[in-house]
Amino acid sequence: MPSAADIIKDYVTEFSRLQDWMIPIKEIAPDTYDSMYKRYVELKVTLSSLGVNLTQLDRIKE
Repeated sequence: MPSAADIIKDYVTEFSRLQDWMIPIKEIAPDTYDSMYKRYVELKVTLSSLGVNLTQLDRIKE
């Protein structure tokens, strides 16, 4: 069973990667962006509930 630190690390990594994909695709494929945005919100809520400060990690300002 993964530790809390491992779970947080995995979610932070996924959150960062997702933002890397979202930023350039926003204007090119809005439907894809909307789908990715749903996952972004889920990750953001999860990380916040785990006590992760997203101030510097969050590059999507909406």
